Amino acid sequence: MNNFFGMLARMKYINRWGLMRNTIQENIAEHSLDVAVISHALATIGNIYFNKQNDAEHIAVLAMFHDTSEIITGDLPTPIKYYAPEIRDSYKKVEEVATNQLINELPEEMRKVYRTILKEEQNEEWKYVKAADRLSAYIKCIEESKMGNTDFVNAQNSIKKSIDEMKMPEIAFFIEKFLPSYSITLDEIN
Repeated sequence: MNNFFGMLARMKYINRWGLMRNTIQENIAEHSLDVAVISHALATIGNIYFNKQNDAEHIAVLAMFHDTSEIITGDLPTPIKYYAPEIRDSYKKVEEVATNQLINELPEEMRKVYRTILKEEQNEEWKYVKAADRLSAYIKCIEESKMGNTDFVNAQNSIKKSIDEMKMPEIAFFIEKFLPSYSITLDEIN
């Protein structure tokens, strides 16, 4: 029996933002879809407006799977994950073990394909996934703040700073052209 896809189905049980009061709960399945949509948009913006040669569909697939190790590890809150270099480095190793465990749940013939999707690399494609991950978190903060939840104010400022430090023109374009619509009602859209 191969358990890979059964394990992926459990993404909906892993909640994010565990240290914060949430007006609306978010799990890693929902988050991964948001990151996939945003990373596809960023890659497409790069292609159309900044003469890049991105494979937007492949980048979206990377984003769909970017948090799968959390099925095994859970979602370790960012303040804990980056509290000290030793914790950050140790958690990276834990994530790698979890990812390898998931890959081993596939038939041998499929492992190579999924290894290239699940193993994060330091390249341009993963840069878009990281940017989309940050934007997704920023949007969550905006939504929570809009509902009066002040628990997300500091996170929102910190995440915005990290987004600005990425210095990606695709992010600036997305923020200018698309981010405002996340703060309006359905009636205002129509």
